[in-house]
Amino acid sequence: MTIYIDPPVWPAHGTVFAHLISDSSLDELHTFAARTGIRRQAFDEDHYDVPEHRHRDLIAAGATPVSGTELARILASCGLRVRSVERPTKVRARLLRAWERLLDTSDAAVLGEELLGRWAEPHRHYHSPAHLAAVLNAVGVLERAGELPAERRRPVRLAAWFHDAVYAGAAGQDEEDSARLAEERLAGLLPAEEVTEVARLVRLTATHAPEPGDAAGAVLVDADLEVLGRAPAAYRRYTAQVRRDFDHVPEPLFREGRARVLATLLERPRLFHTPTGQQLWENAARANLTAELAELQSA
Repeated sequence: MTIYIDPPVWPAHGTVFAHLISDSSLDELHTFAARTGIRRQAFDEDHYDVPEHRHRDLIAAGATPVSGTELARILASCGLRVRSVERPTKVRARLLRAWERLLDTSDAAVLGEELLGRWAEPHRHYHSPAHLAAVLNAVGVLERAGELPAERRRPVRLAAWFHDAVYAGAAGQDEEDSARLAEERLAGLLPAEEVTEVARLVRLTATHAPEPGDAAGAVLVDADLEVLGRAPAAYRRYTAQVRRDFDHVPEPLFREGRARVLATLLERPRLFHTPTGQQLWENAARANLTAELAELQSA
């Protein structure tokens, strides 16, 4: 792990600022910042903003100086970069627009705000609004590829909104509680059979194992697992966020449990259930899971 800092050339508040990053771990970045007296309020998603007068001190403390261009390249290549479109304010605005397209009533607007509040709870790192946005985006990819007829799309998208609406880190129970929340909050907003379908789909995310012929279930679970098939750097960012979601679990227990989950996934004949999901994400997902499992078992 290396800490990098670029030149202080970014003007704000009557001075100029540099950016401080890690090439591998936000936890290590936070540790370095705390050790050198950089306040946590200076952290901005993937870097610390540090004023010019601290630049030399931080280099003396171990930060490696690089150009702004090189720092941006390092941040992107290590998978920790948070793109502008992924930042919370922009994600929230996009999600609100998406919700309004699903249900456009005053009661639904209140529900949308409640759900976004749940997704933005402070203990969430991976299971956050960014994950919800990614799932909805992947659902759209699969829909456009013809994996789901138009008349069946709304329940899938609503299930995406509810599938981690309750998140306490209790596998199985979180999905059940989220399904019950959907049943409660959607009653009266949708026909009863559609509410039932949304809840069924939410419960399916506990196993990610839809029955043959369940097109809606296949689309939802493939979209939820799309993260497994990302580029290696983005996959590493996902695993780091998952670890932060389970900060309360000691490292040996986390490694044991995580390895067991990965091994179970790799035993499946296929990770994705739609032809499009298999084509887009299957090979990369297996490579990512295999590499992570090897790392966990070698530690």
